[in-house]
Formats: sequence, C-alpha cells, structure tokens
Amino acid sequence: MAKEVAGIIKLQIKGGAANPSPPVGPALGSKGLNIMDFCKQFNALTQSKAGKVLPVIITFYADKSFTFVIKTPPAAIQLLEAAKLKVGSAEPNRKKVASVTWDQVKAIAEDKLQDLNCFTVESAMKLIAGTARSMGITVTGEFPTNH
Repeated sequence: MAKEVAGIIKLQIKGGAANPSPPVGPALGSKGLNIMDFCKQFNALTQSKAGKVLPVIITFYADKSFTFVIKTPPAAIQLLEAAKLKVGSAEPNRKKVASVTWDQVKAIAEDKLQDLNCFTVESAMKLIAGTARSMGITVTGEFPTNH
C-alpha cells in the first residue's frame, strides 16, 4: 500500500548549504520532520551545485518520512548570472540594466527545459526572454530560426 501524503513544502535553498536555521528549520520542524536528516541528504546531493539557489519540493507523509525533488535554478537567477548582475531593474519598462545574447538564453532554456511547461527549446527560449524583459534585461541579436 502506498504511503499517505500529508503535504508538500516548497523551498529555495542554496546548493550544499541547507542547515536547521530559517527557512529550512521552521518549515520542516512545524511538520514534525527530521530536519538534520533532510539537511544531510540535500547537501550530499547538491555538493556539485554549491552556492546556486535551488528550488526543492519536499513531499512528506503521514508517518513523518519524506521525499524531495531538486529543480533547476530559477530562470531569473540564471539570467542575472549570464548578465553578471546582482539585481534586475527597479523599472524594467524604462530602465534597461543589461543585455544577454540569444545563445545565452538558449543555454538557460536547455538547462531549464525539464522544469518548464513547454516542449521545444524555441518556446522555452521565448519564455526565458520574457523573464529577461520583465527584469530590465534586453536580449540582443536575432531570434535563431530553424529554416
């Protein structure tokens, strides 16, 4: 018989840096889960992505056990890295702060494709370009077409 799912927790934690302090401790502790057990497992799996913000979805069960899925870093954070910025524009419609190329957008789109709700790299690139636009980052060059 399958375990009964008691709930889901969504967090964003830096790779290899999960510890019992907020936001991890209170989120798991309030549900009665073993905080150190999660931290050890998460840190072991994310050693290679140390320092990158990683969304994690924790599914916990009625018997206090849990499983978790680690997603790819958010598109906004990858765009900031590609543009070598700390933050996006406060007024993205008026003030552009940087630019990225379609090649950089394609690299991010290919990385994120498994977590996005689109089927082709081209549609993923348009989605990432929209995120860039909302952050005040312009995408330079011409959209690559497969003709």
